[in-house]
Amino acid sequence: MNYLIAILIILNLLSLVTFGIDKYLAIHKKRRVSENRLLLLTILGGSVGSLAGQKLFNHKTRKFKGVLWVALLIHILVFGAIIGSGY
Repeated sequence: MNYLIAILIILNLLSLVTFGIDKYLAIHKKRRVSENRLLLLTILGGSVGSLAGQKLFNHKTRKFKGVLWVALLIHILVFGAIIGSGY
């Protein structure tokens, strides 16, 4: 269980930082982080970090409108079931 929590914390921090880096690269007209990579981090468990990065950096607010919230809901359901089962 501790490993799962540690992995989720790392994924969320990585997701938050990646959103920030992509925003920085967008402002400076540099090569960007792919949307697939941002979504992959979100789907793998970084939905909270992605939502925080989206709000904090005001980044990808139109493009990923509801996707991040759906991912968060799925993560709550899945991890809630895992924790509830006594994993």
